[in-house]
Amino acid sequence: MAMDVQQALEDDKAELNTEINTTPLVDVMLVMLVIFLLTIPVVVQNVNVNLPNYRNIVTETKPENIVIAVDRDENIYFDNQPVDVSTLRARLSDRMKAVTNGIYPEVHIRADKAVRFEAVGRVILACQLSGIQKVGFITLPVAGGI
Repeated sequence: MAMDVQQALEDDKAELNTEINTTPLVDVMLVMLVIFLLTIPVVVQNVNVNLPNYRNIVTETKPENIVIAVDRDENIYFDNQPVDVSTLRARLSDRMKAVTNGIYPEVHIRADKAVRFEAVGRVILACQLSGIQKVGFITLPVAGGI
């Protein structure tokens, strides 16, 4: 093994290495990357849920479907007749008792845009207490088809 060792001369000062050595920088960055990759999944805790797929489909009107309307003044209409919440619950329960062939009714709520959510919530609660499994909202399509 031979080694060439030169003696430093005074005029060699102009030939000093002025470039930055990036190897330690790359090593530190790789170590930090590994640390972040290992710690981020531990820190971020999400609840695993299956989110529903959404697609805009046209609602098919079936004879067993129930349409309930709620107007701006929070009046509730069942089959276009005004009812209160207790009467609504009784009528929904009667419809659930009259189920034949395992075809359960769906409730479609038509609520005015300006009605408070509390009135719609009372209708949803009445549906839930009556055993209705499917509740939907009837809306107008957005202008422009979006």
